[in-house]
Amino acid sequence: MGILWENSFVTFLFVNVIIGGGAGYLSGRALASNWRPISHLIFFMLLLALVVRFFHFALFDGTLLSLHYYVVDALVLVGISLLGYRLTRVRQMVTQYRWLYGRDGPFSWREKKGAED
Repeated sequence: MGILWENSFVTFLFVNVIIGGGAGYLSGRALASNWRPISHLIFFMLLLALVVRFFHFALFDGTLLSLHYYVVDALVLVGISLLGYRLTRVRQMVTQYRWLYGRDGPFSWREKKGAED
C-alpha cells in the first residue's frame, strides 16, 4: 500500500490516469467548449472520483469507502480535467476573438497591442 495507490502503481495508472483521467480530460474540454464555469467541472470530477473509487473496489479488490484514496482520486481527476479545460479555453479565446487576443504559450493568452481601441 502506498500513499497514492492502494494495490499497485500499474492499477493506479490504469484506473486513475488512463480511464478516469481520460474521462476527466474530455469532460474539461466539453465544459470549456460550452463556456461552463470551473465550479461545474470540479463538481463533476468529484462525482467521477466516486466512480473511479468504485472501479478500484469492483475490479481490483480495493477499499470502497476510503476518504484518503477518494481525495487522491479526486485531486488527480481535477488536475487532469483542469488541463483539458485550460487548453480548450486558450484555443477558444485566440480563435474566436483573434482580433483581441493572441496565444502566449499553451496555457495563456495575451491582449494584442492596439486592441483597446
